[in-house]
Amino acid sequence: MASYLETAADIAREAGAVLMNWFERGVSFELKGDFDLVTQADKASELLVVERLGSHFPSHSVVAEEGTGQDRGSEFRWYVDPLDGTTNFAHGFPMFNVTLALEQAGRLIAGVIFDPLRNEMFAAERGGGAYLNNRRIHVSKAPRLEDSLLATGFPSFKRHLNVNVHFFHQIAMTTHGVRRGGSAALDLAYTACGRLDGFWEFGLNPWDQAAGILLVEEAGGRCSDMKGGPVDVRGKHMVATNGKIHDQTVELFREVFAGGIRVPMPQINAAG
Repeated sequence: MASYLETAADIAREAGAVLMNWFERGVSFELKGDFDLVTQADKASELLVVERLGSHFPSHSVVAEEGTGQDRGSEFRWYVDPLDGTTNFAHGFPMFNVTLALEQAGRLIAGVIFDPLRNEMFAAERGGGAYLNNRRIHVSKAPRLEDSLLATGFPSFKRHLNVNVHFFHQIAMTTHGVRRGGSAALDLAYTACGRLDGFWEFGLNPWDQAAGILLVEEAGGRCSDMKGGPVDVRGKHMVATNGKIHDQTVELFREVFAGGIRVPMPQINAAG
């Protein structure tokens, strides 16, 4: 296990150096479809990560965001996001990372999230705890939803059709606030180390959340879908919390799913 985690961390640091080189020079971007951005940095980072994983673990399958991975039919599968926070990166907004996670027979066993701007390496292995730069981390101790700070995200594609604004409003009015940083992996890492008390989002990909789920669980938190069912890296939605506020958060989400509104939307003053 240690060799998987250590190798993943080494690869993430190397990929992070690639990203920093591009970030300091500035990059242009292309569109995947109508809205999703991809940069030269995404492609260069993914090429390096996939090559390194293939060199160290030639029999392992790799699922990577930009599509360069390979399915080798192995019980071991790596999930790779070579640049989580591409829109931030392309606009010069300083919140992005490299994330790798390893799954064995459907069970997450190791994961890293590396923030090259802050030189922060979040790492976890199943049964071995969660760490930030080799120091053990734990989730926050906030006991109530009302005492909490959470984060969420919104999709780039068909944002106007996304229902998350309803959940955002209810959580924002119930808590100390909601942050929207643009990097699901870092939001999960921050939940694991107590900077946030929770995070939720719709429509994440496996590579966005796999490492973060393991980090939160190994740091003492809880992950599930937004209705309280088992968390699934291929699921439609997920929520991660410090555990203490989990049931309260899921209960609020259930109300919203059912059309309930604890705090009504404010009326717009047509006169300004």
